[in-house]
Amino acid sequence: MKRHIEIYDTTLRDGSQAEGVNFSQEDKLRLTQALDELQVDYIEGGWPGSNPKDAEYFAHMRDKKLRHATLVAFGSTRRAANPAHRDSNLAGIAAAGVKAACLVGKAWDLHVRDALRVSLEENLDMIESSISWLKKRLDLVFFDAEHFFDGFQANPAYALQTLLAAKAGGADRLILCDTNGGQLPDAIRKGVARAAESLPGTGLGIHCHNDTGLAVANSLAAIDSGAVMLHGCLNGFGERTGNADLCTLIPVLELKLGLDTIGRKNLGKLTPVSRFTYELANLPRRDAQPFVGASAFAHKGGLHVSGISRNPHTYESVAPEIVGNTRRILISELAGTSSILARYPELKAQPGKMQTALAQVRRLEKEGYAFENADASLDLLIRRLLGTYQPSFELLGFRAASEEKAGSHCVSEASVKVRIGDLILHTVSEAEHGPVSALDLALRKALSHVYPQVEAVRLTDYRVHIVNAMAAANANVRVVIQSRDGDASWGTLGVSENILLASCQALVDSLQYALLRRRKKGGLSKEMEGEKGEKTRAPSRGKASKA
Repeated sequence: MKRHIEIYDTTLRDGSQAEGVNFSQEDKLRLTQALDELQVDYIEGGWPGSNPKDAEYFAHMRDKKLRHATLVAFGSTRRAANPAHRDSNLAGIAAAGVKAACLVGKAWDLHVRDALRVSLEENLDMIESSISWLKKRLDLVFFDAEHFFDGFQANPAYALQTLLAAKAGGADRLILCDTNGGQLPDAIRKGVARAAESLPGTGLGIHCHNDTGLAVANSLAAIDSGAVMLHGCLNGFGERTGNADLCTLIPVLELKLGLDTIGRKNLGKLTPVSRFTYELANLPRRDAQPFVGASAFAHKGGLHVSGISRNPHTYESVAPEIVGNTRRILISELAGTSSILARYPELKAQPGKMQTALAQVRRLEKEGYAFENADASLDLLIRRLLGTYQPSFELLGFRAASEEKAGSHCVSEASVKVRIGDLILHTVSEAEHGPVSALDLALRKALSHVYPQVEAVRLTDYRVHIVNAMAAANANVRVVIQSRDGDASWGTLGVSENILLASCQALVDSLQYALLRRRKKGGLSKEMEGEKGEKTRAPSRGKASKA
């Protein structure tokens, strides 16, 4: 039977302390559900006595039943001046309606003297009496030995005494914390081994921060030394540089070490849950994040793509679908024929067009294009070369201007003229967020007369890159935008000396691709399958004139 490592998620508490992360009440409830479906063992919901939001969260959770996970309330040991039965923090945890709690206490004598300003003996009593009082009221009580490894290096005997005090109070798990994130794996191994030797038969846990970039390595060192519980956060969220990343650790434990965590069948949920968490936090995803990042299974070099096409194991340590991710073949100036063929196998029967496509990509990349994050623009380019693509509309021209109003209030206005079949539509829009926003609105307004489905497309990211910075104000700019329609997302780009023209190119490609996807989904054309589509003829509706 596989050894089971208990997964303790603290994204809702420690993770929310990351700079820029501020989960709403609804966010916390939705993330709790996602974590439960992922089948982590414990979900640390927050600190009931620290703020109204956490108190409200636990009140909401009273009526909600988790299918797998156990909800945990966090708090600290009693204050020095209060006996346990009069401590408001402990009372708040006991009243939170949970079956489990995690109490943090000092394990470093420096903190006891300089932060708490109590005697070493008093700190031991604070730990034991707090845990003892809660243990009489809850099923499970865990002890977070804060700064354990720093304390163990400074005063090994006292650091171990704090664990013994927690054990005497009835703690079910003793969590050894690298709170400052400054330890190395060898120090973690020694500390865990010594704690296991001093408290035989006691379940130890590990809680690592990532200040030196070693939270994952240190967590693995602790588990290798006998720890049975792993604390961490989704995507490595957390104070300062973050906590140990569960999205990395869980697949490493399951796939590389053969241990049981959330179960092999649930690994496929990791990537969707990771991305869902980024969305709730309103933070950009880390593309290079192991296992779940967009670049984790992205292949760019021709040699790599050639190997992958023959056997994925040549350049992938695990299959992307196991963790819910997908393989991506990136096309750039580094691409060879194998890269093009891997993504567009229909070119195999047309070697002349394949070489044309490759030459075109290399020429455009030399001019400043970069298709790695603009998959939709690349698809449109290849389909044009294949002769299998008929645009849904044609942009005939646009204008954009910004005007500063009274009180430093700036309003932008844009007009566009588009052709759809034998119709020409001319629309104008205003926006308070700049000329690109106004262009986007005007373009959608024109297209929506014939294609109302464009209203469902959302611009989710907009980035500007200077291509040749030495040209100063005359430099080319590359605009890359990300768009979304339901669960699908795609990237498009434009390059020009004029930032508005580059932006318009990217916007047009985005909406062309969206309509192409919709036509395929609705069975209205077979352009995506390689058949030449018929010319669109639009009905006369809205403000339009015959061309």
